Amino acid sequence: MDSDGEENKPGAACVVIGIGNPLRGDDGVGVRAVESLRGCLPDGVDLVEGMIYSPDLLPYLEGREKAVFIDAIDAGEEPGAVFRFSPREVRQERGSPSLSLHDFGLYELIASAELLEQCPEEITVIAVQVKSLEAGTELSPEVEKALPHVRRLVLEEVEKAGGGEAFMEINLRGIVQGVGFRPFVYRIARERGLAGWVVNTPEGARIRVAGGKEALDSFLSALREEAPPAALIEEVGIEEVPPFQAVSFQIMESSGEGEKVTLVSPDLATCADCLRELFDPSDRRYRYPFINCTNCGPRFTIIADIPYDRPFTTMAPFRMCADCEREYRNPSDRRFHAQPNACPDCGPRLWLEDATGAAVDGDPVCEAARLLREGMIVAVKGLGGFQLACDATSDEAVSRLRGRKRRYAKPLAVMVKDLEEAQRHCLVSEEEAELLSSPRSPIVLLEGREGSPISREVNRGLRRLGVYLPYTPLHHLLLREAGIPLVMTSGNLSEEPIAKGNEEARERLAGIADYFLLHDRDILVRYDDSVSMVLKGREYPVRRARGYAPYPVTLARESRTEVLALGAELKNTFCFLRGRHAFVGQHIGDLDDRETLRHYQEAMEAVRRLFSLRPEVVAHDLHPDYITTQLAGEFGLSLEGVQHHHAHVVSCMADNGLEGKVIGVSWDGTGYGPDGTVWGGEFLVCDEEGYERVAHLQAYPMPGGDVCVKDIFRMAFGVLWGVCGDEKEAMELYARIFPARAGLAGALAAQAESGFNAPMTSSAGRMFDAAAALAGLRDEAFYEGQAACELEAAAAAEARPYRWELDAVSFPWKIDTRPLFSALLEDVARGVGIGEIAGRFHAALAEALVAVCMRLGRETGVGRVVLSGGVFQNALLTAAVTRGLEAEGMACHLHRRVPCNDGGISLGQAVVAACRRG
Repeated sequence: MDSDGEENKPGAACVVIGIGNPLRGDDGVGVRAVESLRGCLPDGVDLVEGMIYSPDLLPYLEGREKAVFIDAIDAGEEPGAVFRFSPREVRQERGSPSLSLHDFGLYELIASAELLEQCPEEITVIAVQVKSLEAGTELSPEVEKALPHVRRLVLEEVEKAGGGEAFMEINLRGIVQGVGFRPFVYRIARERGLAGWVVNTPEGARIRVAGGKEALDSFLSALREEAPPAALIEEVGIEEVPPFQAVSFQIMESSGEGEKVTLVSPDLATCADCLRELFDPSDRRYRYPFINCTNCGPRFTIIADIPYDRPFTTMAPFRMCADCEREYRNPSDRRFHAQPNACPDCGPRLWLEDATGAAVDGDPVCEAARLLREGMIVAVKGLGGFQLACDATSDEAVSRLRGRKRRYAKPLAVMVKDLEEAQRHCLVSEEEAELLSSPRSPIVLLEGREGSPISREVNRGLRRLGVYLPYTPLHHLLLREAGIPLVMTSGNLSEEPIAKGNEEARERLAGIADYFLLHDRDILVRYDDSVSMVLKGREYPVRRARGYAPYPVTLARESRTEVLALGAELKNTFCFLRGRHAFVGQHIGDLDDRETLRHYQEAMEAVRRLFSLRPEVVAHDLHPDYITTQLAGEFGLSLEGVQHHHAHVVSCMADNGLEGKVIGVSWDGTGYGPDGTVWGGEFLVCDEEGYERVAHLQAYPMPGGDVCVKDIFRMAFGVLWGVCGDEKEAMELYARIFPARAGLAGALAAQAESGFNAPMTSSAGRMFDAAAALAGLRDEAFYEGQAACELEAAAAAEARPYRWELDAVSFPWKIDTRPLFSALLEDVARGVGIGEIAGRFHAALAEALVAVCMRLGRETGVGRVVLSGGVFQNALLTAAVTRGLEAEGMACHLHRRVPCNDGGISLGQAVVAACRRG
C-alpha cells in the first residue's frame, strides 16, 4: 500500500519502500521511517510502507529508475548505527551480513525483478542496526534516535536519483593521531550513510570513502569544521579513486609504512568528561589518578615511535582488562584507541614513600596532601618529569624549598585547584581565564591581589605571580585533597634538568624532598611546564614546552633544505626545519652543565626519530665560545652561522608569517657582535637572508665581562664611566652609591680604562641592570634579568620620560643614553621615589625606540617593525612601544608562538639557513 492507503500505481521515477513489521520492536524501523517522510518528498517519488520482502513487491519496482529500501539489519554493530549501500556491490561478497531479517530477502527480490526485467537501474538500502526484535514492543531508544538521520539520507537519495556514487581518497596531515580523530571520522561518515574506512599512517590519516555527492560534500565540510578540539588539520589532499567494495564505514588498523611526517599531539590537560568521572563515586575510575581518553592525557612524553599506537608507548607493559579493551575497540566510545587507556584493575599504580624509600601506608594522595599541609616537601611524578610541591601559603615551607633546591630568588609557580581559586589570588582577565583553562594549561603570569595568603617568598619582589591549574588527574586529586594552593616547581636542583625516572628522582632529589609520590608509568621525554602571559589581548609565550611542543610552527614559505638549528646558550631550544614545518623543541634551559647537555641531546634525538628528520645543514650562533657552536661541527654536515640578533628578528618574522624587509628591534642581554663588541640594543633593517645594523643603544664598558650579569654593580660602574667627565668623578660617585663595594673602584676603573676583560656593550638588558643598581634597587642579581623584572614591578605606569639624544651623524645611528642616566642620578640624589625613577626610565626607552623606528621608516620606506629579544618580556615597555608605533601608523609585530627570549632563537637560525640555501 502507498502512503495514502491506496493500491500503488507505479509511474514515478523513484520509489521509497519501508520494510518490516511494526509489531516486532526494531523490525518496524522501515515503517516508522516511511511514516515520518509523509509530505517531505518531492514530486516524482512514491512512498510504500508496511511491507516485507516478497514477490508482492515486484509491481512496485516495475518501470522505476531508482528504488530506496529502508530496513532493519543485524550486522553486529552498535544499536542505532545506520548503513547506506548498494546491494548489487555486496551481493557476491563472501561473509556479507544478512541484508534482511526475513526468509525471502532482498537478494531474492532483486533476482526475481531482473528475471522479469522489472529491476530499477539503481537500488540503495538504508539499514539500521537493531537492538531488540521482541514482539509487542516499540522501537528501542537507540533506533528511535537514528530516525532523523535515516530521513536525511532518504532525502539525499531521492534528490540525486540516478546520480550514482562517487569514490574518493582523502589524505590528511596535521595533528590527527591520539586526539580522537578516527572515531570522529567514523561517526560523521556513518551519520551520512557513507562506506569506506579510515586508517592512521606515518604521514597522518588516510580515508577511503564512497557515497552520494551531497553526502560526500557534507562529510568534507564536517571534516574541516567539526574536528575534535585537540586535532589540527594542516593539509587535506582529495582525489577520486576507482570504485571499491564496502558495506559500511570502518576503522582500520594503523599502517607503519611510509615516511614519518605526521604531527604528534602535545600532552593535554584532563578533559571535562574525565574530570566528572574522576570524582563520580559510581564510576569505575573514581579517584583513579591515570584517567584519560582520546581528548586528554599524555602523548609526547610516552611515545617511542609512530604511528601512535599502544605498542609504541610506555603503556605497552600494561595489558588492558576486558572492560578497558571493550572501550578501546568500540568506535563509538570516546576511549576508542586512546593509547594510555587504563583503569585501577589494569593500569599504572601510585604509591607514596619517604626519603628512605619506605612505603607510607594509606591512600597515597590523602597522605601526601596531609604531609603538604604539615609543611613537608613532596616530589610528585608528573607528565614530563618530577615536580616539587609544598604549601604555597607557608613562608617557612617555601623558604625551606628554596634553600634545598638552591633557587634563592627566581619566582616559583603556584598551582590552584580551579579558576575560581585563581581569581581569589590574582586579577584574571577573560583572555587569561581562557588561557588558564585551555587544554595546554600553561603557567600564566598574573597580577597578584592584595591580601592573598600566598607567601611573598613565592615571587620575591615581583607583582606578577605564575599560576596554573591542575592538568593531570593526580594534580586534581592532590589539590582538592590538600585544600591549599601548592608551589609546584621543577623537580631538580636549580639550573639542572628535571628528573624523570623514579630511581633518578630518589638519587637527585634526595635532600630536597621529604616524601616521593611515585607511579610506574615510564616517562620517555623530559617535558617542563610552559609559561605564558597575555599581552594586548593575546597569548605571549615566555617558555614553550608542555602542551605546545613538539607541535611545529608552520611557515609562510616552504624550505627545500632540511635544517637543524642548535639554538642559543641560554634558555635553549633546538629546531628542525622540513618543508613548511619548523619543529621547535621543548625548553631545555641553560647549557652550562653535563646533565643539561645530555637532556638537550636526548630531546633532539627523540624529535628526530619521531618525525624521521634528516637535516642537511646545521645552523648555529656566531659566538665561538657557545657550546652549541662547538657542537655544530660534530654532525658532519654543512654549517651556517647566524648572527644572534638577526636570528631573533627572523624568529619573530617567521612567527608572524612575514617575508621581505622589516625594521627589526632586537633588545636582549648579550649577543656576539661581529665588530668585537657585545650587542643587545639593536635596530636592524633585514630580511630572512641578511641584515644591516642601522642603529643601536649607547655602548658602555662591562668591567669583568659576563660577571656583570650577576654583579650588576659592575655594570653600574661601566655606565658611570661613560657618563662622568673623568675617572675620578666616576670612582667617587660609585663609592657614594655603593659604599660597601667602594674598595673595588680602582680595579673596575683599571678594567674600563684598559679594556681588559671589559668589552663594550650596547645591551638593553645591561642598561636595565645598571638603572636598577644606580636607583638603589639591588646591586647583584641571582639570575639574569632579576633586576629588570624588579624595576618593571616597581615602575609607575604613567611617568615623564628622561631625556635622551639621537646621534644620526655617524652610521649606524646611536641612541645616546648618557643624558638619561645623568637625569636618573640627579633624581636619586634628590631622593625621588623608585616608582617614578623606574617609570621615567621605561618611558624614555620606549620613546627612543618609537622615534628611531619612525625615522628609519621614513628613510627606508619600510613600515613594518618586529620586536624580539628577552627585554620584550617586559610587559610595561612592550605595551608602551606598541602603543607608540601604532599611534604613528606603523605595523608592529610581536611573538605569538615562540618566546621573544633566546627560546625563539633556534627558529630564526633555521629560517635564515634555509633561505640562504635556496
